[in-house]
Amino acid sequence: MSVRVFAPAKVNLTLQVARPRADGLHPLHSIVMFADVGDVVEATPADALSLTITGEFADGLEAGEGNLVLRAARALAVAANVTTGAALTLEKNLPIASGIGGGSSDAAATLRALNQLWSLNWSTAQLTLIARTLGADVPACLVGVPCVMSGTGEITAPITAPSFAAVLVNPLKPLPTPDVYRQFDAMGLGRALDEREPDLSISAIAAIGNDLTPAAEALAPEIREILATLRADARVRYAALSGSGATVFALCDDNAATEAIADALQQKRPGWWIAGTILGGA
Repeated sequence: MSVRVFAPAKVNLTLQVARPRADGLHPLHSIVMFADVGDVVEATPADALSLTITGEFADGLEAGEGNLVLRAARALAVAANVTTGAALTLEKNLPIASGIGGGSSDAAATLRALNQLWSLNWSTAQLTLIARTLGADVPACLVGVPCVMSGTGEITAPITAPSFAAVLVNPLKPLPTPDVYRQFDAMGLGRALDEREPDLSISAIAAIGNDLTPAAEALAPEIREILATLRADARVRYAALSGSGATVFALCDDNAATEAIADALQQKRPGWWIAGTILGGA
């Protein structure tokens, strides 16, 4: 028996970031949704834990102990006192260090897969305790529904949201999150957070934007080109950076528009990763 779990891309529709606390972490407030494109984690019974990475972006990842998939597996095994193992396979379809929560979503999918494979029957609340030790985005990815993230990302509150047709564009330039936050601090950025009830209208989303954009653009100028290209297209209702980048998302009226935009842009920029998708509502 094997268990396969989808690990969807995470998109930050908005991202407010404050100045760092005394411990160096940044308070934030973000509206998060999940795409229908992503990675896949498969778990098969085995005597020991192991990881194999396949997929388009397999070459960009090491399968060693530092990989979040193995870290999640070992953390769950210790917490649940599991002595057996699992052969884990990560099908890596999302770009590395791209601001759409790939590693976090992979870790969350691993927890769900092993919870089933090992017949633990742990609740989401129990798994969330493990998720919080793995990274700020992992709890949100574990639930995988539209939500508001707050605190330093570890606090999540599900929200009701519409579905959005969207295009995701990444220039295939890895942009590690710590680098972006260091640049953010060096630029003296940071705001007082507005934590009112989320408004999912395009105008309200656009009014908030993504506070990490200037820092990300300073490190990856290609982001400016992507944003300018998408914003110049009349079929795009809103375009912005997701997370720490370098992935940009564009919200469109319908699937036909996203497919047409994605196809045209892929022909123009064959070296970029481009995907039409639906950001799911609940």
